[in-house]
Amino acid sequence: MAKIKLTKNELKKQKDSLKMYQRYLPTLMLKKQQLQAEIRTTELRIKELTDEKDRLDESFKSWIAVYGETGVFTPDIVKITTIRAGQGNIAGVAIPIFEGADFAVSPYDLVSTPFWLDAAVDRMQKVLLLDIEARIVEEQRRRLDHELRVTTQRVNLFEKIKIPETRGNIKKIQVYLGDQQTSAVVRGKIAKRGLSRAAAQEGAE
Repeated sequence: MAKIKLTKNELKKQKDSLKMYQRYLPTLMLKKQQLQAEIRTTELRIKELTDEKDRLDESFKSWIAVYGETGVFTPDIVKITTIRAGQGNIAGVAIPIFEGADFAVSPYDLVSTPFWLDAAVDRMQKVLLLDIEARIVEEQRRRLDHELRVTTQRVNLFEKIKIPETRGNIKKIQVYLGDQQTSAVVRGKIAKRGLSRAAAQEGAE
């Protein structure tokens, strides 16, 4: 801990610092709560997306044998051409917002290909959309997690270090200044008594 000056100016400085810490601490604590709530929201959304993707994947399994036999459907028949993402702000944190995606589908003959190929292409696009959104929501959570760690460190710094330290400094300075004032009063009384004795002795002479 840095050595403090035991002066009235330092006492004012320490009191001002304490007021600042006490003013900002509730704001930081509120931000911490908001971040925790938003992180829970992203976790729920990731679970929803994962569950939906698992459901689609499960339904795909019943078609895999058919796809393999015909050789008509291959995963690269559907390709992502554009991912659309905007920017949002949560508790002062810039986060990406999923807005959609565009796909390119390799051309195929609607007459000669099996009827289920259209459904397969549609389902593949849905799976890819779920994957993309999940990755973007994961990035949201990563950024929110980082900000939560920083905010928690600041809350702990203010709550457990700066505020107790500053209160201790204020008490130390007040005790010192109080002792100095008491000493000054005592010295003043002693000096006054000395002057009184001197005056009395001169009068006696």
